[in-house]
Amino acid sequence: MLEKVPKHLMSLVIDQPYHNYTAQDHALWRYVMRQNVRYLSKVAHESYLDGLKRTGISLERIPEMYGMNRILREIGWAAVAVDGFIPPSAFMEFQAYNVLVIAADIRPINQIGYTSAPDIIHEAAGHAPIIANSSYAAYLKRFGEIGAKAFSSASDYKMYEAIRHLSILKADPYSVRGLILEAEKGIDVLEKNIGEPSELSQIRNLHWWTVEYGLIGNPDHPKIYGAGLLSSIAESYYCMQPKVKKIPYTIDAVNYSFDITEPQPRLFVTPDFDTLTNVLEEYANTMAFRTGGLQGIRKAIRSEATATCIYSSGLQVSGTFFEVLDRKGEPVFIKTIGPTNLNFCGKELPGQDKSYHQHGFSSPVGMIRKLPVPPEDATDDQLKELGLIDHERVEFEFVSGLKVSGVLKEKIRKHGKLIILRFAECEVSYQGKILYQPSWGLYDMAVGSRIVSCYSGPADPVAFGLNFTPPTEKTHKLQHTEKATHLFTLYQKVRDARENMDTQTLPEIWKEIRTHHPDDWLCALEILEILNSRKKDPLYKEIKHFLDCRKSENDSLRKLIEDGYLVYEID
Repeated sequence: MLEKVPKHLMSLVIDQPYHNYTAQDHALWRYVMRQNVRYLSKVAHESYLDGLKRTGISLERIPEMYGMNRILREIGWAAVAVDGFIPPSAFMEFQAYNVLVIAADIRPINQIGYTSAPDIIHEAAGHAPIIANSSYAAYLKRFGEIGAKAFSSASDYKMYEAIRHLSILKADPYSVRGLILEAEKGIDVLEKNIGEPSELSQIRNLHWWTVEYGLIGNPDHPKIYGAGLLSSIAESYYCMQPKVKKIPYTIDAVNYSFDITEPQPRLFVTPDFDTLTNVLEEYANTMAFRTGGLQGIRKAIRSEATATCIYSSGLQVSGTFFEVLDRKGEPVFIKTIGPTNLNFCGKELPGQDKSYHQHGFSSPVGMIRKLPVPPEDATDDQLKELGLIDHERVEFEFVSGLKVSGVLKEKIRKHGKLIILRFAECEVSYQGKILYQPSWGLYDMAVGSRIVSCYSGPADPVAFGLNFTPPTEKTHKLQHTEKATHLFTLYQKVRDARENMDTQTLPEIWKEIRTHHPDDWLCALEILEILNSRKKDPLYKEIKHFLDCRKSENDSLRKLIEDGYLVYEID
């Protein structure tokens, strides 16, 4: 699968830093996965546990990307490691290529129940198992195909960077609290000044309420399928409580924003996976890539990024759209700024690359006066009747009133459609304003009566040189304290004892935990699991008493420890 992923996406892929995972990280994974199997068997969609088996994800240790890909290939998917949040458009495009994007980090133990940052538990244990369901996988792929075409806005990218920054801080257990509060305030300011919602912001809402936080079935007794819920042992429990409102899923979900730092007060319930696709297509019908026209061009302009507008002739103009002139709600003339190329059927046309149009491109749109058919459908005879004869000076006017004069040098057709008229000594004017003048050189005029589609990104990414630059701010490579490193060593000793069925080292390990790490509970729980068959052992009783005290003294630990007893079958 990965060989099909375009080069511009692969620049975001990193090597999974497997050697950086600590023994505590693996213990955390083990706890969460066992909790998922125990609890989600009751509340998750039936595809989840089946998918967990089919994808071969280990319950014992964090999976390696190579092993996951070997198994995912059997269900037509692949996975890549990335550094935290990546740009939403890139995320969608990966999805369109049947590739799961997996944030390589794992949440710190103080966020074991829920984390706002993407991590390997969320991706590998949340997303991967459910895609084994073919109907859901088809929806996910289709979402990627449509989402990759959605227009964003300049404020969307600022929001993405702000959310990424906050998630990086929150994923670092050593982050200063003041920096986190400052980052949260920054997001609040952006949210209050976000302006008109873009296509991307709305389709991200659909993604959140389905792929991340979706419920399925009957609103009175729903099941979980969203990865954000499947990977959160805290919210998978919370979401089933009556206080969380369950709303039938419709296109209205695009209007509901979300806060990634808080449990969701409402969730949407789809009756089945087919409904997800139906709603997605319903929203897609409102998007510029299907509607085109003046509004589509304006969305391209607002995005302030590379976009493509397609003429009714099939000609694709890719660049940064800067201006549109209109009359009675219809575009008359479009203009890009900076490097632009012209394409047909997703391939750059010879001689129409960014170096040729390095300063931008402009062209009329619309019907030509006295031409009985749309200009893209005009035959050579019809053009002659209009006076458009090769190598002769011509003058003609669009229905909009836009005027063109010059020497016709060449007509370019593709698939029977006229797509470009090339002029020398050309002047283009509209309402007394000169839009193109002879001294600027040859003029390649796009041909088409309408703009039928507008979407984000270039038509030919390779020829255009599209590249997603990796985010400047990287997730933090944790610099653990000497005390933390010592604790991780103890976790490893407990794992070794369990795997080697050796209990002789446990008293000394426990002594070090009690002496140097009295706040740790998970390592104590793992020791208790090993001693579970020896309930009369004084060490078992001591550790059990310690954990019982911890859960009675600390409300935030009560459910974690009680669930741990159930997971490890401790009475």
